Amino acid sequence: MHLDVHVPRFTWPGGPESVGPTLATLAQTAESIGVRTLSVMDHWFQMDRVWPAEEPMLEGYTTLGFVAGKTERLRMRVLVTGVTYRHPGLLAKTVTTLDVLSGGRAELGIGAAWYEREHLGLGVPFPPVAERFERLEEAIQICLQMWSDNDGPYEGKHYRLAETLCSPSPVSSPRPRILVGGGGERRTLRIVAKYADACNFFEDAPGVERKLQVLGRHCEEVGRDPSSIEVTASIDVPDDAGPDEILRKADALAAAGVHTVVARSIGPEPARWLETTWAPVVPRLAGLGPA
Repeated sequence: MHLDVHVPRFTWPGGPESVGPTLATLAQTAESIGVRTLSVMDHWFQMDRVWPAEEPMLEGYTTLGFVAGKTERLRMRVLVTGVTYRHPGLLAKTVTTLDVLSGGRAELGIGAAWYEREHLGLGVPFPPVAERFERLEEAIQICLQMWSDNDGPYEGKHYRLAETLCSPSPVSSPRPRILVGGGGERRTLRIVAKYADACNFFEDAPGVERKLQVLGRHCEEVGRDPSSIEVTASIDVPDDAGPDEILRKADALAAAGVHTVVARSIGPEPARWLETTWAPVVPRLAGLGPA
């Protein structure tokens, strides 16, 4: 089992001047203890259903570019890019740039978007949910075409590209991995089955089992081997959890079919949290895996 770290909050002591140094230390610590992937949010306002919208929030891909320059092995993704936030052709170019400059360490995390307040606040169109899912599928198709040998046109319902030229091509082979976020059983998991290299869940172990049963049915319908899809899931443990508590929950998630647990960094001392809470369990997580 792998360990990934997600950073949903940048409310750290010291104000804006401390954000860069704190993030750099967090990323370097994550790399040193064996974290595989670091992810950040794709929001412009903090999520007001969890913390005040006025809390600090960084633009995701600029943030990952900074992380790339501070690390050597750590993989990076946005968890997850909202399809409404960037035109898909520009998104493919952005992820490609991160992949090239990081030496092949970028992944594409993408979803249908949901946070209406920030769209209205910054004047970004927020279409109905059915349209957002149509755009999500087209965006993935565009990225896949731009990462292929086909640089011809793309004609979709919502997007029309005269050329899908993407030079330089990604360093990742054969292309950056695609993670589709969300657990919607009718639409999201079908898109996972058709296109994704990985999926992400926020459910507990029984919830993950249910989602994977649905995903398995979608895979059967589209002729996909479900074992080819990496399953990642948030692990819900307190910041001061001990190794036994972490491993107990990780083992339950592994038994449900999870390959990678995602720990969330939300406290004021993220590097210290990694060193004290997670470093001791990383070697033991490696021995866990889906049954």
